[in-house]
Amino acid sequence: MSKTQHPVELLRFNTCGSVDDGKSTLIGRLLYDSKSIMEDQMEALERSADITGGGQVNLANLTDGLRAEREQGITIDVAYRFVATPRRKFIVADTPGHVEYTRNMVTGASTANLSIVLVDARNGVIEQTRRHSYVSALLGIPHIIFAVNKMDLVDWSEARFREIREGIESFLPKLDLFKDVKFVPISALEGDNVVTFSDKTPWYEGPTLLGHLESVHIASDWNLNGFRFPVQWVNRPNNPTDKSLHDFRGLSGQIAGGIVKVGQEILALPSGQKSYVKEIWTYDGSIEEAFCPQSVTIRLEDDLDISRGDCLVALEPLPGHDSDLSARICWMNARPLTSGKKYHLKHGAQLIQAMVSKIESKIDIETYEPELTPQELNMNDIGEIRLRTSKPIAYDGYTTNRLTGSFVLVEQGTNATVAAGMLHSPAQHYKPEYMDFSI
Repeated sequence: MSKTQHPVELLRFNTCGSVDDGKSTLIGRLLYDSKSIMEDQMEALERSADITGGGQVNLANLTDGLRAEREQGITIDVAYRFVATPRRKFIVADTPGHVEYTRNMVTGASTANLSIVLVDARNGVIEQTRRHSYVSALLGIPHIIFAVNKMDLVDWSEARFREIREGIESFLPKLDLFKDVKFVPISALEGDNVVTFSDKTPWYEGPTLLGHLESVHIASDWNLNGFRFPVQWVNRPNNPTDKSLHDFRGLSGQIAGGIVKVGQEILALPSGQKSYVKEIWTYDGSIEEAFCPQSVTIRLEDDLDISRGDCLVALEPLPGHDSDLSARICWMNARPLTSGKKYHLKHGAQLIQAMVSKIESKIDIETYEPELTPQELNMNDIGEIRLRTSKPIAYDGYTTNRLTGSFVLVEQGTNATVAAGMLHSPAQHYKPEYMDFSI
């Protein structure tokens, strides 16, 4: 077996769009046509047909699991499903379309490699199309598919498809974050251009929806420039029968960026001490190198004072280091955000106190323009804020590294998650020349 292990490629994607655009039906069609439905699931689907009326099997019920969702014909909660084809494995997040559930969409899309924004061919580009495109860009999702659904209801009009495409392309330059954009005309209900090509669109020369999902290149989406390793657990095996583990002290966690190799020099933050990587361990044994997003245990040559919440980084490039932070957030709480409020900030594996020192702006989804110095942010608002933390944190800008550049705000007392945040590029970095690196 090779000493270097490569993780199995897995594509995470989410579906979003306005109410009744066919998000749940699309995922149901993918599951059904890719033969990813178990026999007991199909039986349950047939038993639930009476809930949606008419006694007909509704593919949307494969993801709309709440009774309220099935009765109203809408998606409320985020539903996750697993799909596998011979070429790739997928984790699918079906996210709600209602404006009041924007926070749910942010949650479901936060780990996605790709986002599918559905557009009803009859309605064209609407406010929710712009909102979900903006949120997808905000979350740094590099690949996006605009699936123009219900093309059967506009007689598979090429002119209508091009009109919708041009409407979307008119605002994409304002987002300027997507590396890969595709437009696909589909009928989720009938399955046209979802898994197999449709003879109703001879004018369309692109791939099917599943064909693009199977072939889109995501290996380069992870940040492999600059090793980042937030420590989640100090691993000291308690096994009195195995004396070889008596002195074992490893640092366990998920690599958040870059590549690490045995013998590599690293910096431990916030202490500023240096050491060298002695061993890299996985469940299957030791390896010579590992990379993002693998989960590993790292042993160092020296016994440094490192605990949960600390971070191992490469000496170049160094992360930001500051307690005065600038970020963009999506507010998720019914109680508005105002300046001066204190929260817990969860960044990586650490939880520290933070105060919102200023609300700088709120984004107008219709124009993508900022409203300067608003008094508050209401639920589902997206805005720019300034934060002061109780101690400096090591971080990267979200556009550089989605894992080390993201955080959540937690309300003190209730422990409710009230905001998801994306940090801007750091104003200052660690300055090792001013640190004592003695070991």
